[in-house]
Amino acid sequence: MQRRELFSFLSSPLKQESQSYVRPPYFSDINAFDTECRKCEGKCATLCQEQIIVIQSDQTPSLDFSKSGCTYCDACALACDFGVLKLEDKRVIHADVTINQTTCLSWLGVMCFSCKDPCLENAINFQAMFMPTIDNQKCTACGFCISRCPTLAIDIKGKR
Repeated sequence: MQRRELFSFLSSPLKQESQSYVRPPYFSDINAFDTECRKCEGKCATLCQEQIIVIQSDQTPSLDFSKSGCTYCDACALACDFGVLKLEDKRVIHADVTINQTTCLSWLGVMCFSCKDPCLENAINFQAMFMPTIDNQKCTACGFCISRCPTLAIDIKGKR
């Protein structure tokens, strides 16, 4: 290893090995995605009305909010033949939603309410008209605000 390569390696951030997907909201055991979903053909993704469920390379479903959000329609739970997603386990999406203040237009002083308008739970509050924040007590992590943001300033990360 060259000296230059060593210093660039040491100065680069360490990559995380484990992926943290945002999962559909109808599960009780997060580990079941890794064991049971590998036996399935991805029926939940096929029946998703909003087409936000994608099957990852490891054969597990995750949510992609780049075009739409979750309506909690129950279709994925009804389609699950392996008991990973069940209606009785319905809950909010297990994820953290945050607004990146360095790329959000409102935080930069531009009047923009793109994220607030699609939020059915009124979970996005504006302080002094230009500083949106997410009320985690109200937010269901449905993701409708994510695709509406013109600067992609809303981040969502699955909880493990």
